[in-house]
Amino acid sequence: MVAGVCYGTVANNLPSASDVVQLYRSKGITGMRIYSPDAQALNALRNSGISLMIDVGGTDVLANLAASVSNAASWVRTNIQAYQGLTIKYIVAGNEVQGGDTGRIVPAIRNLNTALSNVGLGGIKVSTSVRFDVVANSFPPSAGVFTQGYMTDVARLLSSTGAPLLANVYPYFAYKDNPRDISLNYATFQPGTTVRDDGNGLTYRCLFDAMVDAIYAALEKAGTPGLRVVVSESGWPSASGFAATANNARAYNQGLIDHVGAGTPKRPGTLETYIFAMFNENFKLGDLTEKHFGLFNPDKSPAYPIRF
Repeated sequence: MVAGVCYGTVANNLPSASDVVQLYRSKGITGMRIYSPDAQALNALRNSGISLMIDVGGTDVLANLAASVSNAASWVRTNIQAYQGLTIKYIVAGNEVQGGDTGRIVPAIRNLNTALSNVGLGGIKVSTSVRFDVVANSFPPSAGVFTQGYMTDVARLLSSTGAPLLANVYPYFAYKDNPRDISLNYATFQPGTTVRDDGNGLTYRCLFDAMVDAIYAALEKAGTPGLRVVVSESGWPSASGFAATANNARAYNQGLIDHVGAGTPKRPGTLETYIFAMFNENFKLGDLTEKHFGLFNPDKSPAYPIRF
């Protein structure tokens, strides 16, 4: 699987979970991320063949998992062992965790690893999903370095367990914040821009590669050069904001799907990536664009043409 799709549910008008699973299958989408162990989704996914990334839930759940192995064992029993016929690749201990909660990531991962191993499920990899801003000095990519010490601890733990670092990478926000210096073509996988990084001697033709390679540079500086990155979210909004058009969203997401099979200049090969998101979500908070990241409308019609 190269490109999966995140199944967000912050809306009141979405199809049933079983209809959603059928839509994934009909489009040939073989990977899904869900943001909590939702029973309806997990039941619908049984024997579907779709591989799964499951978030544990909010920071309260993360705190509970960090507190003890027995809490982690209880979570695994309720949310993993109770569902047969699933193909679970990753458990996500925290999504874009901020502030003091970052100290709970490592103990939560350790406790989940122990709980999974104790019941013969050690093949499921436990990680955390970080915002791109955990990296400072992201341009040029070779200058990338982690902004806070907890990321070094996370990277070293993941390196020891063979789990990848999960990162949410959005060229859209980088472009929106700096359209003067970043061209739209460079941000949306269109030809016309090349950027040379004198630090690593590599040439970049899209912003996405440059951002991912900045994470790889930070991992090298943290002493974990072999750690793999999985892009746990990436996407582009199709309405209601700066550069948020169906054409730009289609160019970006189709470009992403077509691109990630080749990896990045620093790490050629397949780069496992999850597009955000399957549906437009009408209850999302924040900028209006947040409601328009979907590949599909709630009636299952495409928001714009896309092929997997």
